[in-house]
Amino acid sequence: MHKWIMSGVFFAACALAIVLMFTLPGKEEVAEEAKPTMPEVAMDAGQAEALVKANCITCHGDQLQGGVGPALANIGSKDDVEKIYSTIIKGKGGMPSFKDKLKDEEIANIAMWLAEKK
Repeated sequence: MHKWIMSGVFFAACALAIVLMFTLPGKEEVAEEAKPTMPEVAMDAGQAEALVKANCITCHGDQLQGGVGPALANIGSKDDVEKIYSTIIKGKGGMPSFKDKLKDEEIANIAMWLAEKK
């Protein structure tokens, strides 16, 4: 009797594993879903600089030279605008997410402004 119960549990576990294998999303699908979409905006350098001064200089320095956070003075030569936007939206390491603090358009404006820093 005990063998039949154990073989039934084993069969059920195998069936569940097969179902999950074919229904769960793949690694590529999960990565695509996690990537935020940047809205199209016209860059306003003055507004972007003001937003950076109000939100970023505490960690990244008043000249974007770095401090608690990494230097952003040349970030555009390392990362493209989409990656910068994604980092601001989601946060990274000790950096908090700004998606609830700033509007998506403001974050896109900052990302475009930072992407020009080469």
